Amino acid sequence: MPQMTCGECYPCKHGMYHICDSLKVMGFQTGGAAQEYFIVPENMILKLSESLSFEEGAMIEPVSVAIHALGRAGDIYGKKVLILGAGPIGNLVGQVAKGLGANTVMSTDLSDFRLDIAKQCGIDFTINPKTENLEKAVLNNFGPDRADMILECVGVESTISQAVSLARKGTTIVVVGVFGKKPVIDLGLVQDRELSLVGTLMYQKRDYIKAIELAGSDKLMLKNLITNTFSFSAYMDAYQYIEEKKDRAMKIMITLD
Repeated sequence: MPQMTCGECYPCKHGMYHICDSLKVMGFQTGGAAQEYFIVPENMILKLSESLSFEEGAMIEPVSVAIHALGRAGDIYGKKVLILGAGPIGNLVGQVAKGLGANTVMSTDLSDFRLDIAKQCGIDFTINPKTENLEKAVLNNFGPDRADMILECVGVESTISQAVSLARKGTTIVVVGVFGKKPVIDLGLVQDRELSLVGTLMYQKRDYIKAIELAGSDKLMLKNLITNTFSFSAYMDAYQYIEEKKDRAMKIMITLD
């Protein structure tokens, strides 16, 4: 687990260390693995199931993000789940929702490539709002009661606005996407429909443990998200590949062979 926390702030002292006031992430605010030695505190290491490959093990971190996000929505079992965004996190949110017993999952994205991968991973319905009316699709696939919960996994104004406008009264919307610009949201609808806008950040240890359990139970198709592999000596090429391929770069692996 890559979180470095202070242990002294209010969130840390009240079991919310994942939103520590001084939160740092290994490889971002601290040194990462692109160096000769990478020191990791022993208590941040969890053992993988023997059935998992190293490639699948590398996916446990984003799976944990998905598990924590869905936990913020409440009980998933038997529910109809709408996910806006079919990138790596949106895809895994959908897969985890299915793995936790969701009745129906629908994913949306502007990229047909990502929607095709979502289909391969067992997502029930995939919708491209560029070519299909999203509101009609929600009614056709979920019925008049619409989705039980909505997860925004893009981080742009248009999708969070879609979430608010598509939500039935009393729905929980989980904000998973990271917003680069402050969005304008119709808070009148949030108020009038008693919607719950819930944030989510990273994960806790229990989410990691659940991620390892789920991944080891054959309920997730993690290898489907791997779109390319690079050697450690060519890791800068991997970043360039991501920039060039855009939506066609899902998860890129670095091998240490």
